Amino acid sequence: MQSVDFDMLPESIARYLAAHRTHDTTTGLDNFTPDATVTDDGKTYSGIDSIERWTKRSATEYTYTIEPIGAHRTGDQDYTVTQRLEGDFPGGVVNLRFRFALREGLIERLVIEP
Repeated sequence: MQSVDFDMLPESIARYLAAHRTHDTTTGLDNFTPDATVTDDGKTYSGIDSIERWTKRSATEYTYTIEPIGAHRTGDQDYTVTQRLEGDFPGGVVNLRFRFALREGLIERLVIEP
């Protein structure tokens, strides 16, 4: 595992993270492959339509701020970004790992976990 600066993350990951911070679901979706999967809260969402529904729900369910606190390259096309979320969700503060797998420059898989 190799630490990386945030400005050295692949473009699709950087764009997704920026869109996630501002709750811009349209821009966020543009960074996924058509057959991508997202796993969050133990549920997996497959394909752009399913990911879009998840993104819209998660963007409006709670109010929170996001602070990136670390980034690592974990494989040839794999990256993990740790972010601190603070808001009105149960517990109020959590550090989440966003594990990305890329294919042809786009996000093929995203797993979000504590």
